Amino acid sequence: MLENDNPTIEPPGINPEPPKPPIEHTKKTVTARKADTVDNIQELGTTEVPTAKTNIHVMTIIGQVEGHMILPPQNKTTKYEHIMPQLVAIEQNPDIEGLLLLLNTVGGDVEAGLAIAEMIASMSKPSVSIVLGGGHSIGVPIAVSATYSYIVESATMTIHPIRLTGLVIGAPSSFDYLEKMQDRVNKFVVDHSSVSERKWKELLFKTGELSRDIGTSVIGRDAVSYGIINEIGGLSHAQTKLNQLIKIQKETKGLKQ
Repeated sequence: MLENDNPTIEPPGINPEPPKPPIEHTKKTVTARKADTVDNIQELGTTEVPTAKTNIHVMTIIGQVEGHMILPPQNKTTKYEHIMPQLVAIEQNPDIEGLLLLLNTVGGDVEAGLAIAEMIASMSKPSVSIVLGGGHSIGVPIAVSATYSYIVESATMTIHPIRLTGLVIGAPSSFDYLEKMQDRVNKFVVDHSSVSERKWKELLFKTGELSRDIGTSVIGRDAVSYGIINEIGGLSHAQTKLNQLIKIQKETKGLKQ
């Protein structure tokens, strides 16, 4: 019998060294990392994106709220068909305990914006919104749909009646439909904020402030004084408030159990 025919027996307690990954595999990993870094620089302007395990989900409502009509590609949009499934997933996910809404929107589709606002208002989990830059038009109902709302001092909210674009049939029923749409928005804002219906309509139909239009441009502190937004504040205020609301909800559930 030849010596090479005998099997090699490793001494007990000594594990053989794990095989080193092939050089090609290592090169591919490095290449993938470089590609991710380049993508981050192109898309976000940074080499690394900070990530953290958290119980709060952050959602942005930016640009124009896109509804049933697709807007031109140069428009920055928030698509309601993207937002609504996210809200359902947040409601279903037990690891997410609160929602933080960041708003900087010019408004957009009335029905799409109102649908988003109704979904946020009907969630069982607490939510806090911050108006940054602007929360105009249909952005107002979205801002007040949260459990608690903030606005930074430099932000503005443009309040004006609903407009229709395109072909409109000149019949009384068209104006009745427009009035009913406006009533839906009015009722939602009044029900989900501290502003009175009288004050809201006064801001809505004010003349002389907006060029060639009716309505009002409300700055941060005025939005709070009118009762539309709860408080002046930024990110740290909103996060602290949301953690408080989450704690209160947990304590309430504990008492019920």
